[in-house]
Amino acid sequence: MPAPVPGGLSPDCIPDIVYYSSSSENTVRFIHRLGLPAKRIPISPKDENPVIDRPFVLICPTYADGEGRGAVPKQVIRLLNDPANRALIKGVIGTGNSNFGTLFASSGDVIARKCNVPLLYKFELAGFDDDIARVRSGLEKMGRKLGLAETGNAPCSTMG
Repeated sequence: MPAPVPGGLSPDCIPDIVYYSSSSENTVRFIHRLGLPAKRIPISPKDENPVIDRPFVLICPTYADGEGRGAVPKQVIRLLNDPANRALIKGVIGTGNSNFGTLFASSGDVIARKCNVPLLYKFELAGFDDDIARVRSGLEKMGRKLGLAETGNAPCSTMG
């Protein structure tokens, strides 16, 4: 069993995290601050997607034009077009820039609708400390809901 990560969560107790980040690396910064293992969808469509073999939450930035077209990056669409990957997605977190108003983090809305999974959360750019805490807590709750907390021998939380 993997060792707990900072904050006491064991990676076995939460869904995997799969994310896309462009060269701006806002999402990478969020993932690093989250402090949990994560699998990155490559920027280059020539590179292979990560192997996904557990339930996962997708974190996806938004790249829509002014009309909302192109909100979901093509690399994410390619990952989700694989039926095995689609079967394992359990929720999505959208990211974006609130300057885009109603289109803020709309990739999350699109993916939730097309994959029939819950939109779990939205955060701006690289996120804030409150976003980190809320996402960590939400992943822990989802792990319990999915029964991941019951599969290991070690406690899945340091919380009471």
